[in-house]
Amino acid sequence: MNAVPRVLIIGYGEMGHAMEHLLAGRCDLQVWTRRPVPGHEPVDLAVAVSRATVILYCIPVTPLADVAQRVLPALLPESISLSIAKGLDGQGRPAARVLHDVYAGAHDFGVLYGPMISEEIRAGRRAFAQLAGSKPAVSDVASQLFADTGLSLQTSPDMTGISWASVLKNVYAMLFGAADELGLGDNVRGYLVVGCMDEMRTLVATMGGKSASAQGLAGLGDLVTTATSEASHHHALGRLLVRKQLDNISGEGVHTLAMLDRYQLVDFSGYPLLQLVDGIIREPVDIGARLLATIDSSTGS
Repeated sequence: MNAVPRVLIIGYGEMGHAMEHLLAGRCDLQVWTRRPVPGHEPVDLAVAVSRATVILYCIPVTPLADVAQRVLPALLPESISLSIAKGLDGQGRPAARVLHDVYAGAHDFGVLYGPMISEEIRAGRRAFAQLAGSKPAVSDVASQLFADTGLSLQTSPDMTGISWASVLKNVYAMLFGAADELGLGDNVRGYLVVGCMDEMRTLVATMGGKSASAQGLAGLGDLVTTATSEASHHHALGRLLVRKQLDNISGEGVHTLAMLDRYQLVDFSGYPLLQLVDGIIREPVDIGARLLATIDSSTGS
């Protein structure tokens, strides 16, 4: 990437802000969102796409297919697209699969997953991610783009594996929030890390990835961050379930469980902790007793 990269950030939520913070002043940067952004000139999507060498999708995975379809006709042949969207869309697809289906081999793309809390990035703290691309050139471009920004990238050959690891960690993170709200202690948290990772490794492999990918930044690294940070939405959801504050129990992890069930992607009975999260969302009663019973059953106590 010898010329100054022309980057278009699509979406201006928490992560859109974070990417702007990292890249401002380092490239020719534009931001597009469905609604006007204070302090930014209005951007025509097709025009902005037609000049961008890098597209950064900072939107949820649910609208990703529709937005990517709008982007597709204007993409430069040499451009690459990167997505940080976690979760599953309405067809049960992670972001990598969505871009694979929409781009149909015509354009290169990649995904970025790992411990990247937006507030910490914008405060100048370090962040970390795994990057997997449709071709090696994607990793080269992304590595140059984020060099010396404070976002450290590791390349993974397993796009499917890191995608599913990032999807699943949001589901399991809710258990940690529930355990913390119940005051079950650090020992239970330690057990949950091991138990959740056992299930994640098997699930990642079942979905076509490599089980080891669950142990990288996109899986274990982001699970620890999401499951223990008070700034984490999914940790907070676990707390809200215990408090029976149920008016706004929504998020990528909740949607993921619904999609896994709708498309029968997983037999929940084979994964006790996954089944427990699904059960307490459907019926948030006696959460502490059910959590401890699941642990006792798994450990033979």
